[in-house]
Amino acid sequence: MLPMPERIRTLAATAGVARLSVDGTPSPARGGVDDRGRPVLLVRPGDALHGLRDDAVVAVNLTAMRRLGDVEHPRGLIEVQGWAQAVPAEEARRAAVAVAASSADEALFEALERYGERDAPRLLRLDVAQVAYLTGQESGLLDADDYLGADPHPLAETAERVLAHVNEAHRAQLADGVARRLGEDARPGSGEPGSGRGGDGVWLWELDRFGATVRVDTSLIRFPWQVPARTGQCLETALRGLMCTC
Repeated sequence: MLPMPERIRTLAATAGVARLSVDGTPSPARGGVDDRGRPVLLVRPGDALHGLRDDAVVAVNLTAMRRLGDVEHPRGLIEVQGWAQAVPAEEARRAAVAVAASSADEALFEALERYGERDAPRLLRLDVAQVAYLTGQESGLLDADDYLGADPHPLAETAERVLAHVNEAHRAQLADGVARRLGEDARPGSGEPGSGRGGDGVWLWELDRFGATVRVDTSLIRFPWQVPARTGQCLETALRGLMCTC
C-alpha cells in the first residue's frame, strides 16, 4: 500500500468539501483543495467565517468518492483541522482555480476583482494543524508536517484513467483474473460470492504503484505487485497480469 500520508494526500487531491465547522459550529461550505493539500474556501458575506478573525479554528470535511456504474461510494473521509487565514493577494487567482475545480461559482470572479473590499466574497485557506482520516478499515491522525510533506502518488492521473477504462469496458476480464487468484469457488457474482458470471459484483477500486484494490461485492481485496510500478506503462502491464486468465 501507499504510505499513509501519500495515500491521504492522493485522496484529498480529488476530494470535495463536504462540510465546514467554525469553532465547533456547522457552516455552509464551498471550496476545494490546493496543490499542497490545503482546503481553500470561498466565503460570502453573511457566512460565519466572513467577518471572523483570521485565526478562527476551522474543521473542513473532505469526501473522496468512487463512481461504480450509476452509484457513488465514499473512498475516504478526511477532516482537515486548523486555522482559517486569508489567501494572500498574489496567490488569490491560484486559490480561485482550486475552488473552481470542485465548486464553480460566479462569486469567485467577484472575490478576485474586489479582493480586500470589506463586503466582497473572501478566499480563505487552512493553516493545517492535523488531519483525521477514515478510509476502508483504516483510520488515524496525521500531523501537519507529515500531511503537507507528502505528495499525491506520481502515477495518480494515469491510474485514474486506467481504472475508469477497466471499470467501463473490461470488468469481465477483471472478474476472471480475480477468480483465478482467489479460486473458482470464490468467484464473485451480482450479490453473493459465487452467485453469477460476468463480474457483476467486481470493480477496480484503487490502483497505485504498489498494487490494485478490487471491490468484490462489498469486500475490498488487495493484490500487490511483485515489483512497484515506476511508470504508467509498468502500471498497465502489472494490471494486465492481474486480469490475465492464462
